[in-house]
Amino acid sequence: MGKTVTADVLVIGGGLAGIVCALELLRAGKSVVLVDRDTPERLGGLALWAFGGMALVGTPLQARAKIHDTPELALRDWIGFGELGPHDIWPLRWAQHYVERSRPDVHDWLREQGLKFLPAVNWVERGRFGEGNSLPRYHVLWGTSRELVRRMLAALRAAAGSARLTLLHRHRVLTLDATGGTVDGAVAVDEVSGEQVGLRAAAVVLAMGGINGSHAQVRANWPRSRPLPAAMLNGAHPFADGRLHHLAAEGFGARIDHAGEMWNYAAGIPHPFPHFEGHGLSLIPCKSALWLDHRGRRIGPEPLVTGFDTHWLCQRVAGQDKPWTWQLFNRRIARRELAISGAEHNPAIRDRQMLRFLRELLLGRGDLLHQLQRESPHVLVDATLAGLAQKMNALTESHDIDAGQLQASVDAFDANFGVGLKLANDDQIRRILHARQWGPDRLRTCAPAPLQQRGAGPFIAIHTQLITRKSLGGLRTDLDSRVLDGKDAPIDGLYCVGEAAGFGGGGACGKRSLEGTFLPGCILTARAAARSICGASR
Repeated sequence: MGKTVTADVLVIGGGLAGIVCALELLRAGKSVVLVDRDTPERLGGLALWAFGGMALVGTPLQARAKIHDTPELALRDWIGFGELGPHDIWPLRWAQHYVERSRPDVHDWLREQGLKFLPAVNWVERGRFGEGNSLPRYHVLWGTSRELVRRMLAALRAAAGSARLTLLHRHRVLTLDATGGTVDGAVAVDEVSGEQVGLRAAAVVLAMGGINGSHAQVRANWPRSRPLPAAMLNGAHPFADGRLHHLAAEGFGARIDHAGEMWNYAAGIPHPFPHFEGHGLSLIPCKSALWLDHRGRRIGPEPLVTGFDTHWLCQRVAGQDKPWTWQLFNRRIARRELAISGAEHNPAIRDRQMLRFLRELLLGRGDLLHQLQRESPHVLVDATLAGLAQKMNALTESHDIDAGQLQASVDAFDANFGVGLKLANDDQIRRILHARQWGPDRLRTCAPAPLQQRGAGPFIAIHTQLITRKSLGGLRTDLDSRVLDGKDAPIDGLYCVGEAAGFGGGGACGKRSLEGTFLPGCILTARAAARSICGASR
């Protein structure tokens, strides 16, 4: 072995949770070694690319919009939507901690760091039958999550002081070490030089992300009661492969809970410029698009509409005969509703260009459609449905799409408007009308109209697949982010934060997230670990 690096605390993983934990430790006077597998410019992990939405409870923005939210109401929504049961002891405790502390420990703390939120609160994950978010809670960071990472890194450097922070990039942890039953270090390898490095610390914080970056782990843990698609795209970080979870479990008796619970997305396309193998982009499906199966038939009888239950959408897509579906809409819808999750394809918000953002809200985003047409073969455009059907078959190298069937699917939907909208009897139209009652959703959702409306073309079809994203399960932890063993006893010296801990407790969200719980979950678990290590009370 080569050199040995010593500090008060070793933090493994340079994503948001690891950075926030290291920042709070430095501010408390501790010395920190932060180990990350990626390159220096990618410090921050997937948070660099994330959109920056946060589910927050009881904020000034909610109050200004006359949204009367409380922790009690949020907890009711959380438990019901996540299907948490009485056996989920630590997830339930973390859920309660989240709804009670998201305002002071996330919202207010971020404001103190100089971050701002867009002035509108969005309403997502309402539930198919109203069992999700009973009111709007989704706050969007101005500058997206990339600005959050930049601010945290700047604060990290400012807090480091007299060489109290050691950053080791491109280092992969091989083993966790213990002395007398206390976890007190690790061995890492420099993936550039091949040299092994000893890491010694009084406490070790695991912040390495979840397991969804490994398709092998995704498939191994996929619940047998749910359909498993033959192919999926990867929206997680490939370094989040579950290896350190198993090291902690096999070496120290840590518990991996709810490994089969995942937050995936139902409509992904391959990234035109992939950062890693299988890299996908997650579309925010247009509410007004028809969601079709591989033969061009509308999936039903309950139509698929985004914004209500992502978990259910994923199960429906995974259960199709072939591992892809189609989004069918027109240019009118695309200008208002077409969107891609993340900072990369939302430059107006990412770069904090308010005039551009307002212009896009009012006039739509035709530029995104043109960009996707140029960059992705999975985005097809044609003036006629017959021509579109030919292109769809050419892409899939099949004869699955019959032009007559595609026409019939569109005609059946458009028939709702022949009798007048007041008599339309279609659940997708009802959901769109409901969504448009809330102002921010009205700005981003078209008024219902026939797909074949004169002047609304051309027609657009996007070939989509299920895309993996977040692990909802992870290492079981208590409210101090201490890793627990099979008897629920803390493993001395070992902590776990962020997605690696299932955002707290080994699965705080249960089976479903209220959406936007992940970035705050990283912050809450990281700050809890830092407080515990420094001996502060909650």
